[in-house]
Amino acid sequence: MFVNEVNDVKIYNLSAGKSVPDWLTDRRKRSQLMKKVDSRRQIELIQDFDMPGVCTSIRMSPDQQYILATGTYKPRVKCFEVSNLSIKFERCFDSEVTTFEVISDDYSKMVFLQCDRYVEIHAAHGRHYRLRIPRFGRDMKFHKPSCDMFIVGVGRDIYRLNLERGQFLQPFETEASCLNACEVNPEHHLLVAGTKEGTVEAWDPRTKQRCSTLDVAIRLPGVKEFPSVTALKFRNGLHMGVGTASGHVLIYDIRAKQPLLVKNHLNKLPIKRLAFNPAQNAVYSLDEATLKLWDEQTGKQIAYVESTTSFNDFCTIPDTGMFFLAQEDVKMLTYYVPAMGPAPRWCSFLDNLTEEIESEVVENVFDDYQFVTAKELAELGMEHLVGTNLLKGYMHGYFMDARLYNKAKAVVEPFAFDRFRKDKIRQEIESERKSRLQIESKLPKVNKELALKIMDEQANPSNSAKQRNVPNLLEDSRFKAMFENTDFAVNKEAEEYRLLAPVLNRLDKSKAKELKKRVEVARVAELHEEEAQQREDSDGDDDLFGFEKSDGEKDDSGDEASSDDDDRKEYVKEMKQAYKQVKRQRDEEEEEEEDDDEQDAPETIAAPQANGKAARPAANGSGNRFTMTALDPHKGSSALQQRIKQATLQDRVRVMTQLEGQVTNVGRSLGNRQMTFEVNKQKKSQYHAKKREAELKKHREERRSIVRPIKSLRLKKVNFK
Repeated sequence: MFVNEVNDVKIYNLSAGKSVPDWLTDRRKRSQLMKKVDSRRQIELIQDFDMPGVCTSIRMSPDQQYILATGTYKPRVKCFEVSNLSIKFERCFDSEVTTFEVISDDYSKMVFLQCDRYVEIHAAHGRHYRLRIPRFGRDMKFHKPSCDMFIVGVGRDIYRLNLERGQFLQPFETEASCLNACEVNPEHHLLVAGTKEGTVEAWDPRTKQRCSTLDVAIRLPGVKEFPSVTALKFRNGLHMGVGTASGHVLIYDIRAKQPLLVKNHLNKLPIKRLAFNPAQNAVYSLDEATLKLWDEQTGKQIAYVESTTSFNDFCTIPDTGMFFLAQEDVKMLTYYVPAMGPAPRWCSFLDNLTEEIESEVVENVFDDYQFVTAKELAELGMEHLVGTNLLKGYMHGYFMDARLYNKAKAVVEPFAFDRFRKDKIRQEIESERKSRLQIESKLPKVNKELALKIMDEQANPSNSAKQRNVPNLLEDSRFKAMFENTDFAVNKEAEEYRLLAPVLNRLDKSKAKELKKRVEVARVAELHEEEAQQREDSDGDDDLFGFEKSDGEKDDSGDEASSDDDDRKEYVKEMKQAYKQVKRQRDEEEEEEEDDDEQDAPETIAAPQANGKAARPAANGSGNRFTMTALDPHKGSSALQQRIKQATLQDRVRVMTQLEGQVTNVGRSLGNRQMTFEVNKQKKSQYHAKKREAELKKHREERRSIVRPIKSLRLKKVNFK
């Protein structure tokens, strides 16, 4: 049993507790339950209250003597008798059940709506009749005065199946494109249907006509799209609850179009089911993630139940504080909330037990079994056990015996238990030890500086009302571990902290500066009072003192401006230093990693060259030297760039001298080295340039061979007459 307390309301989970692995035989399960003391104390309210795979819906019979639940796999219905606290019968179906209705006081008459459009009618002995509807159904309700079964689903029609005559009647045609839910008022038998368009249509079964249409989606604040209506429930003859796909619950008086209250679940999940508790003026609203209990008048939350998987359905026992939950899991959950009402008559012993029950922590491991992943198994050196009966494969790991796990852990870490034992003893001694000096505001052992800042802010609150109303973090139980557990200690050596250190120092300096300004203002006020007294004593010096005062004010303002500039310059300087230190440390770590890599792999590929060779720095006793290693020209370009950037200029000069001879000596006073280089271009552009140059060269040779030399021309004398 697990006890959870929300808003001073205790919620008892009667289904919680340690579970036994499924692969164990019944005999071993019983033997383990007999051995374990806490297992003997575990409360199993109803025996075998579970499903093979998933539970889809759950109901309570009108006489409150039977609990009926449907689930998979195979699709089935289970009936539990509360007088015996055990299962009464179990039946299987051909397809999964969408919803079902109990149309008699006990289990003798039931109607099941299935996902393949079939409707099955069951009697006490089993299936009585089976028929099919034109479209897929989503919900159905029974109208007792006319013996009609109203079925809604995909389509605009509300199908009417008369169970007395055994035939379909003329359906009601709505204005909607699809219907999601329906409900019949238990007092005046008004039929309401929730549509996909966010409206609720009311029909009178006596006149077979639509009475009115209620637009629900238009009343929701802050909703961009019109959500569909997914759940309906009547509290009495006048009040109705409406659940939408956007996670809103609206309480209506059917005589008005304005809602009395709008409750938002704040998770944008569709509301699956609603229920009312008239004795406590409470509303139960269920979505996929949570079941919330809240006040009907104010909307204030009373309690809530969070899901570990996904909730599908729930049902309450009238005039009691117990309810059942169907979820996407094997177990069907049983909860008991004493604030919502007493325990049912068939389990009245719960009222006495809840007074003595204390909170327990639910363990995530099976009894005597420990879950280990493949990585943990490798760390323990037990990979050879894979495939044996000592390991049971489950999900992404294995289950193994807890005793074997503890032995292996002790061998791998022989001093782990001693360290744990010493820490526990030290914690107990320190908790029992009392300080000789009882200090009113005692500092914690972890994050003392942070605690001092918080205490200072609490002692000297700012002028804003928002900061004055902030709770004290030292007294808040949510942040208790931050000042007790060393895992939450502020690491001042981390890069993030060192980058933020100048900002924090500036904030501290600004606070100190504000304090200094306050002191100076107080001192100036005292000086002004003294000067005023002096003026009264000597009237002739008023102008002089006034002139000196204005100069003093100007000087003070100038000093303040200069001090602000100095603070800003100092802040920028500190930020630059912090970034330089972080960058320097990163470079040192990268160099150390490179040295380690070079020592481990001396034949590391480095810079590619045209002749298929490469140059790389080798770490040895004579300093950084470069050797030649083969390299694939299509690989290592990015690694080459990184190495060239990290190498010094001297190393770059030596490499270029050895490989290409592009560095030459020149006789200059400003430098005796000259380096020639080419800008890296794409291979395609280089190829085209070389091709163009070859074509021009060929063209010049052709022209040179065709053009005749000038010596071959002979000049002849021409006589003009």
